[in-house]
Amino acid sequence: MSRDQRLVLTIAVLASFVTFLDGSVINVALPAISEEFRSGLTVQQWVVDAYLITLGTLILLAGSLSDAFGRMLVLKVGLYGFAATSIAIALAPTAEILIIVRGLQGVAGALLVPSSLALIISSFRGVAQAKAIGQWTGWTSAAFLAGPLLGGLFVDYLSWRLVFAINIIPIAITLYLMVKLGQKNERPEGAGIDWWGAVLGIVGLGGPVFALIEQANYGWGSPVIYLPFAIGLVSLAAFVLRQRTAKHPMLPLGLFAVRNFSVGNIATALVYGALSLGGFLVVVYLQEVAGFSATLAGLAFLPITIGNIALSSWFGGLSGKFGPRLFMGFGPIIGGLGYLLMLNMGEQVNYWTQVLPGVLLFAVGLSATVAPLTAAILGSIPENQSGIGSAINNAVSRIAGLISIALVGVIIGSELTVDSFHRGLLVTAALLIAGGIVSWIGIRNPEKVPEPIA
Repeated sequence: MSRDQRLVLTIAVLASFVTFLDGSVINVALPAISEEFRSGLTVQQWVVDAYLITLGTLILLAGSLSDAFGRMLVLKVGLYGFAATSIAIALAPTAEILIIVRGLQGVAGALLVPSSLALIISSFRGVAQAKAIGQWTGWTSAAFLAGPLLGGLFVDYLSWRLVFAINIIPIAITLYLMVKLGQKNERPEGAGIDWWGAVLGIVGLGGPVFALIEQANYGWGSPVIYLPFAIGLVSLAAFVLRQRTAKHPMLPLGLFAVRNFSVGNIATALVYGALSLGGFLVVVYLQEVAGFSATLAGLAFLPITIGNIALSSWFGGLSGKFGPRLFMGFGPIIGGLGYLLMLNMGEQVNYWTQVLPGVLLFAVGLSATVAPLTAAILGSIPENQSGIGSAINNAVSRIAGLISIALVGVIIGSELTVDSFHRGLLVTAALLIAGGIVSWIGIRNPEKVPEPIA
């Protein structure tokens, strides 16, 4: 890699790192937050979901903004916004303010991921692009998976507030590297934003997600639930119709005519839904049933973090040489088998014999999946649509995770027991295996382009 390429990759990794970290670090901190603010389950749910709802519903708009106003500008605005909201969360005096600022943090986070990944797509080509995406996915996935460990350490030994305050360090480094890179912001001529489409998309995603989260509190017969759900579905239908006629569509429907893009996003929904569901269940089960501390529960998934950092770039390189289909096919299936190995956990858990083997197998499967999956999706569409393509894929992954967590009560019932935990593991494994099957059947390896002769 050239100097500028190394800087671009570092900037992209650091900019996305904080959003993935904050999406997962919160789970082990919820009991401490609840205790400090003397609140219950509803506040815990909204501390998590306020961030995920704004992030998931606005990421499509953020992709359009990235393509219309330039990646560097949108990235810089997102970094400043994330820094400001991180400080505000660390200083939040009440639960209500914390929830509001978490929602605002999701808005800033939505600006970061599409812009950073689009920056990589525009700076690398061929096998080098696949390897760069592999490094990006490895580090950002590591951030997502390391969140519970970091959160546990801060909860047990320092303060949950410092988990958010520490975001300032990587953000400051990223802003400094952007100055050092010196890349000018490029805004395509004639680009625009479909603002009506943005509103319809936000309402269309936000309404059903709100209903899925709150239905356990109000019931489906309550207008608080069925009205947002119905309005959301109507808005989604109107959003699709709008995209067919808009001059500058937020969601170019033609992208879904590209086989690898559409199939890859189906696989993304299955794999990332499983990733969120399985991670949540295991971390909570180890604390509430097996009696692990927050730190030890977070440590349970440390091998996955190490595996992603060590293997994702390698698998990304192999995917660039041999095509993504093989890795997207067997990777999720191996990960699913890892979760099936965890079915021998009972009330008394031996980490070394009942957890670690499954975690290691899942680590290999996930590492084999993430980079080829991203490369297959974004490598199948034109470079000038990489911002919106990245946004669509990230929206799919976040919304899949959000829905899977919202449906935890349906899957395991009102109480986390050994039997209900095992049901959750089976659903997680089924989602992963389905993701592998869909990829193996639907993904096509791109035609190889001969390397130029020096």
